[in-house]
Amino acid sequence: MPTRHDIRNVAIVAHVDHGKTTIVDAMLKQAGAFAAHQHLDDRMMDSNDLEREKGITILAKNTAVKYHPKDGSAPITINIIDTPGHADFGGEVERGLSMVDAVVLLVDASEGPLPQTRFVLRKALQAKMPVILCINKTDRPDSRIDEVVNETYDLFLDLDADEEQIEFPIVYACGRDGVASLTKPEDGTVPADSDSLEPFFSTILAHVPAPVYDEEAPLQAHVTNLDADNFLGRIALVRVEQGELRKGQTVAWIKRDGTISNVRITELMMTEALTRKPAEVAGPGDICAVAGFPDIMIGETLADPENPIALPLISVDEPAISMTIGTNTSPMVGRGGSGKGADAKSAVKDRKVTARQVKDRLDRELVGNVSLRVLDTERPDAWEVQGRGELALAILVEQMRREGFELTIGKPQVVTQEVDGKVHEPVERMTIDVPEEHMGAVTQLMGVRKGRMDNMSNHGSGWVRMEFVVPSRGLIGFRTEFLTGTRGTGIAHSIHEGHEPWFGPLVTRNNGSLVADRSGSVTPFAMINLQERGVLFTEPGTEVYEGMIVGENSRSDDMDVNITKEKKLTNMRAASADNTENVVPPRRLSLEQSLEFCRDDECVEVTPEAVRIRKVVLDQKDRSRTASRAKSGK
Repeated sequence: MPTRHDIRNVAIVAHVDHGKTTIVDAMLKQAGAFAAHQHLDDRMMDSNDLEREKGITILAKNTAVKYHPKDGSAPITINIIDTPGHADFGGEVERGLSMVDAVVLLVDASEGPLPQTRFVLRKALQAKMPVILCINKTDRPDSRIDEVVNETYDLFLDLDADEEQIEFPIVYACGRDGVASLTKPEDGTVPADSDSLEPFFSTILAHVPAPVYDEEAPLQAHVTNLDADNFLGRIALVRVEQGELRKGQTVAWIKRDGTISNVRITELMMTEALTRKPAEVAGPGDICAVAGFPDIMIGETLADPENPIALPLISVDEPAISMTIGTNTSPMVGRGGSGKGADAKSAVKDRKVTARQVKDRLDRELVGNVSLRVLDTERPDAWEVQGRGELALAILVEQMRREGFELTIGKPQVVTQEVDGKVHEPVERMTIDVPEEHMGAVTQLMGVRKGRMDNMSNHGSGWVRMEFVVPSRGLIGFRTEFLTGTRGTGIAHSIHEGHEPWFGPLVTRNNGSLVADRSGSVTPFAMINLQERGVLFTEPGTEVYEGMIVGENSRSDDMDVNITKEKKLTNMRAASADNTENVVPPRRLSLEQSLEFCRDDECVEVTPEAVRIRKVVLDQKDRSRTASRAKSGK
């Protein structure tokens, strides 16, 4: 079959923070994608604000470099897909793999293969793709290159790789310095026999298959990603499998439901480095962007109008975690950060607080996020949103918050399945690295969450690696306690492992909540009197309302407190007037920590300025009646 030797399509996959985006930066620079005088940021591919803040890749992105071989032959275009490493964004990984012919598996020279490495590698092996192993960060002082290579071989065998896949080439690299070599360096050193990524580029050219096609086959192009432009409207990122796409051409658009309509391509663009440039034609194997399709969705096909043949839809794993997202129903809706504020009127104008606005935004998210689902609930102003994990859903809420939405978020729940008449729940495989002295604390934490230890290994460096299988709901709220129990030294990563029979009831949070019993402003006097009751979350001057949670109780039950109480002033000098008491600084909870803290009868209020935890039922009397009915069994 004819082959396009001028192009290669490759995805870079790895665990979180193993250096994917950094090595893509170095490839762009060394391939001459930028002028010498251009100022370049680190992690150029992480263009999203949240990606830069959190230091992780959230969205799969593509770039292209023109590589000029050293033998002087014609330049070759290498299309690179930079994928997320976190399993919560697995839909992005599956989408990225549908665009390429091989993968580069990046593994940290010290940490070795971790749960997300297993996840992304499993997807690549299922797609029967060749793999190039890149051992990155060889300059780390604690690197152990030989052991990591052996662990990777074990992982391939564990995932039932065939003989061809397991005979992979190995490249040793320091992505930060832009150096790669085919010769193993000493542990803790940068490869010495090279000063560039040339060995890495040559390995990609040698081992990534060039796209093959059938000259007689009709047009077929697969929609793998979506973007938007203020002038062009919705843009579809497609990989051309057969035939050619041309600007102005009329193509058959085969939708997900099987219906076909003929549409004209108004714009065709090809990626060069980080920009898209107009092009006239795209051939087999090319990854290009096309406009002219107002409602096109991921997984659909562009085909020949006279002989339309659909490509298979992109399938993704089932969601494991769900939470309810609805409009803000608190007394402070649309009232700014403090709850009062002089700009209250303008704040309401800028806010997105209606059910229609929230639903439209969730529908827009479904367009580009194939791993998300939105289901209706009994209430017209709330929807159940299902995703891969807690982080993926928290990222969605954070993005909506920054766009001006005010929301009420329910406690994350697991998505169960019924198998042979029994309820099955999702389970995770969790890998934990901790110093030896914290082993007991971790084992105790996992025991409470019904975790089952599968494996334990000691590298002899004072650190222990433990593997647990634990129900997904047991990990909601786990990370905060884990960091406290290991004094901030532990590292934990988890990956979805399938479904197992229901594990039974779990009690993960032993302490109750301190609940405000009236509206008002928090006073230092009230905080001083209450801080011995537990840990407070609010600062002096914060506006609160009845039913809002202002702290964590030191006991297991909830306590209604008056945090707005003021000191009674008289014109008599008191004996204790000169005594000064300090207000203990409150604990500030992030959005993820607030979701972890929630119990079943609590929810999180999210606004652009504030994240507040509150009871679902705000009125104290109504909560008391409900509790008494539950006790009496009515």
